[in-house]
Amino acid sequence: MEGTLMDRDLGGEGELGRVETRDLADDAPGLLRDAPPDVLAPIDASAPVSGHVVAPPTHTSIAESPEHDWSAAATLLFPLLRPPGTHGIPVTELDEAALAADASRSHSQPLLDEGPIDICVVYAMKGEGFDVIVNADHLVSWGVTVADIQDAALGNLATWSASAAWTDEVSGERRLISSDTGDGWDASRILLPDVRERLGAELGGAGRVLIGLPERHLLVAGALRPDDAEFATLFAEFVLEQSGAADEPVDRRIFELVGGRLVVFDGTPAGV
Repeated sequence: MEGTLMDRDLGGEGELGRVETRDLADDAPGLLRDAPPDVLAPIDASAPVSGHVVAPPTHTSIAESPEHDWSAAATLLFPLLRPPGTHGIPVTELDEAALAADASRSHSQPLLDEGPIDICVVYAMKGEGFDVIVNADHLVSWGVTVADIQDAALGNLATWSASAAWTDEVSGERRLISSDTGDGWDASRILLPDVRERLGAELGGAGRVLIGLPERHLLVAGALRPDDAEFATLFAEFVLEQSGAADEPVDRRIFELVGGRLVVFDGTPAGV
């Protein structure tokens, strides 16, 4: 009876029994110097350094970077929604004492603004692959007011939103309008009055307008018709699922647009 591979003798004269010695450097023979290096020769700018190509020179100073230059930062600012209870320095309490207390911390706290229904708002500078959250140090470095930051961020958001796509889905008499562009500012669109006006005009004629803000990358709105009580339950389940799986969740609650303002949906039947 033949044994398993582990039972076989691998030390014989067969293929597996032969061990050959190999020169590990035979594929890359070394080069011998015939003269010492010339330390006074010009440096080759294209030569690799420690195996890496030298990075191209920058033509701007650190002082002109967005973290230090307000004119550069102003075009990159956007508001971001954050869950209720997010930590930071409330802009309503920002004064010299608050700035001095923040300066004593090893890491400055982000500026925290008030959003709708206890949702928090922070401000971020758009970067390549990441965002920089604005903190008190930025405010001091830029030499601007909180109002300047708010105006710049909302202005940039409005400009982006004017051309950002919406997704319109219809199933029978049910209708959903959502923003899921992947740019990162989708949920923040609810801060814009013209967006709330559009959603109210598009969906309000069919019933009450439900709003979901489950995560940073999604704003969803739906029309709750008087004869479709089940829709509110399905809408709530969808928002809960999206928020639970999100990397940057915002809120699991369901909101309603009433007179252009967000209020918490009370769950009463659509016709009440």
